[in-house]
Amino acid sequence: MPAAERVVLRSVTMWLLLQSLLLLASCLRSAAAFPKGCYPSEEDGLKTFRCSNARLTEVPRDIPNDTNKLYLDSNRIPFLPRDAFRDLPLLLELDLSHNAIASVESGAFRGLAEHLHSLDLSSNRLVSVSKDAFSNLKAKVNLSDNPWLCDCRLQELIRTVDLVAGSSGGIVCDSAAQEEHVGKAFLQVIADTDFCNVYKKTTDIAMLVTMFGWFAMVISYLVYYVRQNQEDARRHLEYLKSLPSKQRRSEESSTISTVV
Repeated sequence: MPAAERVVLRSVTMWLLLQSLLLLASCLRSAAAFPKGCYPSEEDGLKTFRCSNARLTEVPRDIPNDTNKLYLDSNRIPFLPRDAFRDLPLLLELDLSHNAIASVESGAFRGLAEHLHSLDLSSNRLVSVSKDAFSNLKAKVNLSDNPWLCDCRLQELIRTVDLVAGSSGGIVCDSAAQEEHVGKAFLQVIADTDFCNVYKKTTDIAMLVTMFGWFAMVISYLVYYVRQNQEDARRHLEYLKSLPSKQRRSEESSTISTVV
């Protein structure tokens, strides 16, 4: 082989080796940036990021922003902060099931309203969540197997979200104002009880009782004030009667003038 060809072959080989090393370094660097137990993949043509059973205690920050499916299930995440997923504009599916989530801040799903179509929050520790946390969200939501407090807040939440078909039976009252509701499916309970209407009636009654209390206090004060003045006037008249007639007439005139 001519020397020139050997030089060209060696140069091409070195270039390919360099490119391979750069690609390997890039892959290793990307892998190192992911939390332990998390890895990217592709499923059905969708970019997926899996962190199942990764012992996470918070939502990872280094999730690729072109992720379509995100699995954070079976971890130890206790709450979802505001803007937890704001850098994932292409997210279609989000699985947060089997965690320890007890709180969802308002705005936790901000930025996902347009594309997200599946949100799984089943098997967590949710007791009460504001409907504002899911505002404008169009995704099908699974809220089953949580220790829910059945009240007006939960009723408003259920009216706000679009539940996954068949999951409503798993939304069970773990606690409620009335003991008879505990252990029953929430949709079964609200078929007979409107929690928000009961709450409104209770609030109205409380306001009426408060207003009546203030009114009674004002009336009591006025009665006391009138009686006190009458007592003072009676004592003064008795005093005047005990005085000599001339002085009494003078003070009576003074008293009448003062009263007028």
